[in-house]
Amino acid sequence: MYDILLKYISEHATSPITEEGASLIRAAFVYKKLRRKQYLLQEGDVSKYLSFILKGAIRQYTVNEKGMEHIVRFGIEGWWTSDRESFEMGTPSRYNIDAWEETELLQISREKYVELFNTVPAIQEMTQELDRRGAIAAQKRIHSAISLTAEERYLNLVQTHPMFLQRFPQNMIASYLGISPETLSRIRKQSK
Repeated sequence: MYDILLKYISEHATSPITEEGASLIRAAFVYKKLRRKQYLLQEGDVSKYLSFILKGAIRQYTVNEKGMEHIVRFGIEGWWTSDRESFEMGTPSRYNIDAWEETELLQISREKYVELFNTVPAIQEMTQELDRRGAIAAQKRIHSAISLTAEERYLNLVQTHPMFLQRFPQNMIASYLGISPETLSRIRKQSK
């Protein structure tokens, strides 16, 4: 299981991982398994871990005063999950993160992540690459939310993340796109 993480880090860094670096990484991460619908993080708790998804699917969402869920992020194998603000700042999270499928993770605390960042060059390079990609993805998501029609948002999702459509139910996809399930159903029928 650690080999999957080491391979991922290697693919997102230019510096090779030394044997010592690999040992430090293995020692810093802890394995965790979640049952379907089990929480990884609940609103109001501090996000104490950054989690690498080995297997499974998660969703990150808020719930409004009317009980409606607003999904801000999905995660699948080879993705990271956490409430980044809560993890970095040590503040209570506004999000819930739970497993949609049985999920296996490798988790690291902020303290251990900072240690790895300062001692393993590949971790620093991977972090910088992921931050760069994350900033671009966030910018695209904001643009999509404020500038694209519901149909354009759906078609963009089909092109960029078709696996989400296979892993998550229609009502969650609709929530992620910021539209009603009925609107999504109509768009799907029209686009066939």
